[in-house]
Amino acid sequence: MIRLSGRVWSRAESCCQFMPIVINTFLVLAITAEVMYLVVVEAPREPGEKHGEWSAVWKATHIASQLFMLGNIMWNARLFLKRSPSIRGVFLEGAGFGQGWKYCYSCETHIPPRCSHCFDCKACVLRRDHHCVFFGQCVGFRNYRYFLSCLLYMSTGLLYAVVLNSEVFMLILQEGLTLHSTMLLLMPWIMLVIGQVTPRAFLFAFIADTCVVGCLCVSAFLLFHVTLMLRGQTTREWYSSRRPYSLGWRRNVCECLGQRWYLAWLCPLIPSPLPGDGIHFQVTAPLAETPSTAAPGPPRN
Repeated sequence: MIRLSGRVWSRAESCCQFMPIVINTFLVLAITAEVMYLVVVEAPREPGEKHGEWSAVWKATHIASQLFMLGNIMWNARLFLKRSPSIRGVFLEGAGFGQGWKYCYSCETHIPPRCSHCFDCKACVLRRDHHCVFFGQCVGFRNYRYFLSCLLYMSTGLLYAVVLNSEVFMLILQEGLTLHSTMLLLMPWIMLVIGQVTPRAFLFAFIADTCVVGCLCVSAFLLFHVTLMLRGQTTREWYSSRRPYSLGWRRNVCECLGQRWYLAWLCPLIPSPLPGDGIHFQVTAPLAETPSTAAPGPPRN
């Protein structure tokens, strides 16, 4: 009985591990399909303009833009999951234990600077930034480029979807700022359950709301990580005013996006080798605070 419950729990845990990826993929495809429907079927709103030459060029441009953003999101996400930043398969012995090296009691090995153990991934991660719950994997040395590019195209795509969904908000607010329109904008689920809106109206309102909330959250997250990249820090280091790994904004960007950083954000298939190995880092300041840089303590009698 204990073995059976253990197997059931293990399978349930493995299934839950992929749930965030499935939900994110579903939302991305649903938003893309809704925006594609708005472009192909609903736009332009004037009946006389639907079959004009300008309308065909406009629709083709929008469809190409959507496919470009969708392709970048999906391919960056795939490479992010494929390029594991853990120390599995990395030869650390003989690398030379210097300043910043620690011992991980979970992995029972010495780990290099900026590396730390993730209890979700059950491994130490090179230049660990954080564990991304939406992808179910840590963000670290080998996949930071794809994580940042995925955030870039997700925020751009969501902003694009918000602009195209502006007509949905205008249609909802045609009756004015009433209780019905406010509830439909803020809580479309409740309006569907009590039978106040059709499934079609609920679907458009829900996706439009998701685009607005997602755009704000993802854009803020992107801005935060761009700031960290320019400062030469990780999420685990951002609270510190000291930046011992900062090499200047250009080299900091190169450390994250690779030697072809100016092209790497355009497409994940563009080769952009990283200048380091995730084990050794150039240090521009002492890693530990010295008495001269430490905050002054209380006066002694």
